[in-house]
Amino acid sequence: QVQLVESGGGLVQAGGSLRLSCAASGQTLSSYAKAWFRQVPGKEREFVAVINWSGGRTVYADSVKGRFTISRDNAKNTVYLQMNSLKPEDTAVYYCAADLTIATNSGAFHYWGQGTQVTVSS
Repeated sequence: QVQLVESGGGLVQAGGSLRLSCAASGQTLSSYAKAWFRQVPGKEREFVAVINWSGGRTVYADSVKGRFTISRDNAKNTVYLQMNSLKPEDTAVYYCAADLTIATNSGAFHYWGQGTQVTVSS
């Protein structure tokens, strides 16, 4: 059974940085695309970034482009999200997801983590 476990969330001041990690266990997902989404209460889950299996292709939401970087280490079965220049509007629960094909809609992803809270204070 595949498990995705996020870590690295927390409280940070506006302008600060955080790095999220998502480790997979139960199955090697090195051939899977991996993505980050985020969600605030009362709103739909929002796409943040996605990376293909090799790391050679990435796609970002316009709201995070230039501030966030997604990367992966297939040897460690882990995907990362480096978040710089954080803003209060980045506050959300961040989820990682995995599936065979690269996509930006949450419905395309079969495997999900439990989420990690990121709070950016002004």
